Amino acid sequence: MPTPFSLSLILCTYGRTTELELLFQSLAAQSFRNFEVVVVDQNPDARIMPYLERARAAGIRLQHVRHDVPNLSVARNIGLHHAQGAWVGFPDDDCWYEPNMLERLASAFTAAGDLSGLVARWSEWREPATLPHRFTWARYHVFRDRLAVSFMLFFRRSLFDRIGGFDPRLGIGQWFGAAEETDFVMRALHAGAVLEFRPAAVVHHPLKEPGNTAADRRDARQRERGTGALYVKHGLPPMVIARGLAAPLLKPLLGREGLGNLAIGWMTALGRWEGLVQWRRQARLSNELPAVSAIKAPPYAADRVRALIHEAEPSGYAEMMDSLNR
Repeated sequence: MPTPFSLSLILCTYGRTTELELLFQSLAAQSFRNFEVVVVDQNPDARIMPYLERARAAGIRLQHVRHDVPNLSVARNIGLHHAQGAWVGFPDDDCWYEPNMLERLASAFTAAGDLSGLVARWSEWREPATLPHRFTWARYHVFRDRLAVSFMLFFRRSLFDRIGGFDPRLGIGQWFGAAEETDFVMRALHAGAVLEFRPAAVVHHPLKEPGNTAADRRDARQRERGTGALYVKHGLPPMVIARGLAAPLLKPLLGREGLGNLAIGWMTALGRWEGLVQWRRQARLSNELPAVSAIKAPPYAADRVRALIHEAEPSGYAEMMDSLNR
């Protein structure tokens, strides 16, 4: 008899409260019920406890795990360590699901036994309908495949056992401030994982327009260092790297986005270049170049995680960030 579909939703949260209410309401309304929520709480206080209590009262199975230092990749890996489902997903703390979302995922996973993962449809995002539904390494590693953001992703739990978790050097809270889920998808596809888009499974998430303030530009620079790291970590073709460095500057200059976006385009390109240079330097020091590899340390190996993060940050980074935040 086949094993019943079971799902763990790993919810890493920091700083948000009221947004959780909408997510938990959407989970309580699901037609499919064989799921749990692993809440990795990175807050320094008990601000989310009333929301967790209401979620439990609504019949949602919850695990509540504390994690002191905000780091999204590490928090997800901690959630994976506690997850009991055969499949896992990673909702953002400001997203919510259609009522039949999990039922559609369960049907898709059950019907297609070879699937390693599914990508749900982000309702507020628009992309060409002509893109193929099955992801491939050939398209994805040149950034010509469908969007696959973390809250859209659902994977077989065993895939993480095989290739490792999220790289703790990448993502929110790190010098390489994003791209941890893109890195994981690249590693999965390179390892032969079967990943497909399922438009019938719908997730909602606010579509936030990019700003152009000084803080927005600093954030863009930090995020795009993660993209630059991927250029080296996954050995992307030179033309893809050249396109990624030039496009943020050329689009405003050619009038497609307006000259007002040139400043943020410059910070985007600068961040990618910094990420490329720093990851290459660290890779050479640790003999990882070239590498399409996983971080195999278990999520609870805190000393190893701290060592990896320290290696990834250039000297003087902490002092530089302190000065920017004054």
